[in-house]
Amino acid sequence: MKRGQVKVSVSDSTRTILDMLNDPGLGGGIRSSADIFNNYLKSENKNLQMLIDYSKRLENGAVFKRLGFLLERFSPDEKDIIEKCKSQLTKGNTKLDPKLGADKLVTRWKLWIPKNWVKEQ
Repeated sequence: MKRGQVKVSVSDSTRTILDMLNDPGLGGGIRSSADIFNNYLKSENKNLQMLIDYSKRLENGAVFKRLGFLLERFSPDEKDIIEKCKSQLTKGNTKLDPKLGADKLVTRWKLWIPKNWVKEQ
C-alpha cells in the first residue's frame, strides 16, 4: 500500500496471528497471544488454511507446534487443520513461550509448556 510516495507494509489478521505464534513476545507473551488467537478463532476473519499456508512459507517448525497445541486446546473440532500441523512437525522440542519456564513436555507436539498450562483430565 502507498501513502503518498511512501510504501507502507500492511498485515492482515491471519498474518498477525502467525507473527505472534512465531514470536509470542510480539503479542505480549503466550498468554496474551493465546487469548488473541482464541478470539481470532471466533471471528469472521478466521482463515485457518491461510494460516497454514503462511506458516509453510515461514519455515519455522515451532509455529506448527504452537499452532497445533493451541488449536487442540481452543478448537479441537478443527481436526483437519490440527492434522496438517502434525504433518509439519520438525525434530527437536521447543517451548510454548521461549521467555517462560517450561517443565512439562507435550510429546505429541514436541512442545515444552509451563505446568499451569496442563489441562485437568
